[in-house]
Amino acid sequence: MEGGCRRRVMVVADPTQESAGAVQYALSKAIRENDELILFNVENPNSWRNTLTTFLKRPSRSSGSAAASIEGSLGHADFLEEMKNACKLAKPKVRVRVEKVALIEGKEKASIILDHSKALGVDVLIIGQRRSLSTIILGYRRPGGSTRGTKPIDTAEYLIDKSSCTCVGVQKKGQNGGYLLNTKTHKNFWLLA
Repeated sequence: MEGGCRRRVMVVADPTQESAGAVQYALSKAIRENDELILFNVENPNSWRNTLTTFLKRPSRSSGSAAASIEGSLGHADFLEEMKNACKLAKPKVRVRVEKVALIEGKEKASIILDHSKALGVDVLIIGQRRSLSTIILGYRRPGGSTRGTKPIDTAEYLIDKSSCTCVGVQKKGQNGGYLLNTKTHKNFWLLA
């Protein structure tokens, strides 16, 4: 690989606790010196956050500074840049880059992530996972299957199942509680911090 990188590790990054746990796992357990870390984000232009930000950017009749202060308190600063800086501080010898892709209408987020992981030549894919008891018992809807009585696809489970590279679903358990990991071969594997 170029630049002496041993592996390309991609973490699905978004402004959630699950994603933060995946980044922490990657930095503490998965990333080695000289690896390349890709923080990958699928932007949803129709998300409530974008709608709210657009609304707050409109000029206010009463006070423009009030709108600006609310916008600032929502964390308008790019969370991906903050994640990138934190990764560089934690692992200075690791090359960190950000990839942003817009959500394509009619295409599942999981499919977009899978396509880009292949195109980027990713060796390890890490995604934060929120697993409820119902998800564990009932599973997830598979694309192409019946949508009757099912819930939307679980992105992490889909990626674990379909990815050609090593894919790890990470669920952080408490401050020092460790990680619950899911891969193709290991389900609910407990890794202590």
